[in-house]
Amino acid sequence: MNFIHSKNALPSIKIPKPIILSAKVLQSISNNLATKFGVKLFTTPVSFPIPKREKVMLESAQTKTINIPAISRDIQILSYGYSAKKVLWVHGWAGRSTQLYMIADKLLEKGYMVISFDGPAHGKSTGKTTEMPDFLETIAEIDKQYGPFEAAIGHSFGGVCLYNAFSEGFTVNKLVTVGAADKISDVILNFTKNLQVKPVIAHKMKHFFDKKWQRNIDLHSSSVKAKNVDIPTLVVHDSFDSDVDVSCAIEIRQNLQNGTLLITEGLGHTKILRDAKVASKIVDFIIQPS
Repeated sequence: MNFIHSKNALPSIKIPKPIILSAKVLQSISNNLATKFGVKLFTTPVSFPIPKREKVMLESAQTKTINIPAISRDIQILSYGYSAKKVLWVHGWAGRSTQLYMIADKLLEKGYMVISFDGPAHGKSTGKTTEMPDFLETIAEIDKQYGPFEAAIGHSFGGVCLYNAFSEGFTVNKLVTVGAADKISDVILNFTKNLQVKPVIAHKMKHFFDKKWQRNIDLHSSSVKAKNVDIPTLVVHDSFDSDVDVSCAIEIRQNLQNGTLLITEGLGHTKILRDAKVASKIVDFIIQPS
């Protein structure tokens, strides 16, 4: 995976210098210690305050907490609007249930409602660490309680989760992913690059997750799971995304049976969610007849 280096494309999450220093010190002592530290950081989402622009959606939505029995976590659900036509939103790593406010407002105008949630260990949901299997169990339980959904939208890690959820039985009529990563081991490698540790730490971290999940985690890569997706799917990505290279979107699109690619320029990894033109194109894709 080639990552873009541009003054217009800053990473959405920057690792603080003291944490980088700690990782380097641990690496100088032991690669295993640095690996354990890396795994802990990799599975612990950073919490960000909700920006003012998202508070209207938060204040207008109905909130409810449900328990996900499979992972013993309490998850906060947001129900925005009211309609028999429902769209599920899955945020990215360190993301929020209100990040799609602009898309959500446009969906409401077209007679849809949006169900979103704070993922495990995010926002007002419980837990300190989380991994993809936790998100997949959460999506399955929300589908059971709130579905069926007309469409689902996922950003970044949330998009990866939706490709996996669909291959495990989650069904919608339309799928939209924005800035979704592809190969899991590349995500780990990029993380260790940002942490400024040696590539061997990335290999050891992947081995840790392979062992924990009892399978090769790259089997959960978006482009692999995309082969099982036969519904109309819109793959949105920005060419100046410094978190996830645009080549991921191209690889995913090539493996979809019914995919459409939308490449933007200059919006980066998160600003793309609040671009009016992108929001309109996503909503138009969802509402148009299959």
